[in-house]
Amino acid sequence: MRKGDILEGIVLRTDFPNKGIVEVQTEEGNRINVTVKNALPGQVVKCVINKKKNSHLEGRLLEVVHPAPVEKESPCPHFGTCGGCLYQTYPYEEQLVIKTGQIERLLRPVLEAHDETVVWENIFEGIKASPCVEGYRNKMEFTFGDEYKDGPLSLGMHKRGSFYDIVSVGECRISDEDYRAILSFTQKYFMDSGLPFFHRLTHKGYLRHLCVRKAVKTGEILVALITTSQKEVDLSSYKEGLLSLPLKGKIAGIVHTLNDSVADVVKNEGTTLLYGKDYITESLLGLEFKITQFSFFQTNSLGAECLYETVRTYLGTPEIPNPVVYDLYSGTGTIAQLLAPVSGKVVGVEIVEEAVEAAKENAKLNGLDNCEFIAGDVLKVLDDIEVLPDYIILDPPRDGIHPKALTKIISYGVNRMVYVSCKPTSLARDLEVFLEAGYRAERICCVDMFPATANCETVVLLNKY
Repeated sequence: MRKGDILEGIVLRTDFPNKGIVEVQTEEGNRINVTVKNALPGQVVKCVINKKKNSHLEGRLLEVVHPAPVEKESPCPHFGTCGGCLYQTYPYEEQLVIKTGQIERLLRPVLEAHDETVVWENIFEGIKASPCVEGYRNKMEFTFGDEYKDGPLSLGMHKRGSFYDIVSVGECRISDEDYRAILSFTQKYFMDSGLPFFHRLTHKGYLRHLCVRKAVKTGEILVALITTSQKEVDLSSYKEGLLSLPLKGKIAGIVHTLNDSVADVVKNEGTTLLYGKDYITESLLGLEFKITQFSFFQTNSLGAECLYETVRTYLGTPEIPNPVVYDLYSGTGTIAQLLAPVSGKVVGVEIVEEAVEAAKENAKLNGLDNCEFIAGDVLKVLDDIEVLPDYIILDPPRDGIHPKALTKIISYGVNRMVYVSCKPTSLARDLEVFLEAGYRAERICCVDMFPATANCETVVLLNKY
């Protein structure tokens, strides 16, 4: 087997996040596995070998020769070209089976390697489905560009496998019809204006991103146009055009944010309010939250209720009167505020200062006076907190917990922690450290917050023995 060989085989499974394991037959009649990104379970695919290291082979997907028996026609015309979704052609029940298998293959070996008496079926509680399968996202971040070199203006998502090409996604299924209407209007408006998009190679141009947030419970919509400062443009007619759109929700605010950074991220270098207010209000499990353009907030509001209710259930009824709870990597303080009524004090730590200010404001909005939110890196901030924790909630970013921070967290010796993970490979790595330190995974479940995509949240209850 050599680089450049073209092979055909069946996809046995897809490992997190998108690694298809394809079984192919060699000329000698042997069966070997090739890892092929975006190849999905049950498909017969054709691939070309592009990497070979010892016995490990990697291939690039060339063609789906036969779809999997369970596949259906995609409801989204952009599927396969847009890089946003992976499982659009699979029934939702089958998506849940795939994600459950991925989590088991990552976490079960970690648990069993530490304790051979572990019974996975007694710990793993399955996966909780998203209450909404389509149009579930409360935030969409679109990019201006072109679909091919020197092509017409596009506004949408990155093309699968490309850093530069942008696919217009006017019929995206994971965002609702209000997003699609705002996207289509914005693309046409700026196409007619002739304003250039920001080129990632030359760093010249005006249009960068469009960020839209919509609250499920209140229907409020926030529209944020992100541009460079290379031109001064009167956006009043754009604002009026947005406000005249026949939407199901209601535009609560329109903002214009400047970003001259060369990085392909939305960075706030000055924001002007064009209309209304610079935030929307969402309701979650009886609490109110103000969400700005830059707030970290779970992108599936109804799914977030399911996730946070799971966290609350896993923590259980505190045995300690008026316990102190640390909510580390707290974002806008959602979990902290949900736990405040059963806690003496909740301390949230978050590195993003804007999120911390939002958390403080939201706590005030909800009449909670036992929440303290601190801006800073968890690794550095923990030494400065005078009150010690009785329980700890962990909801780290995708890369998991810094090893030194993990050591500090374990050193508190609390009897119960709940770990919320958006990347199971990071969770598996951190879980090994907890197990070595004397913790045991008592309960594990998944909460699917991202139907049609490769992502899933995992919640683990850790008790110390």
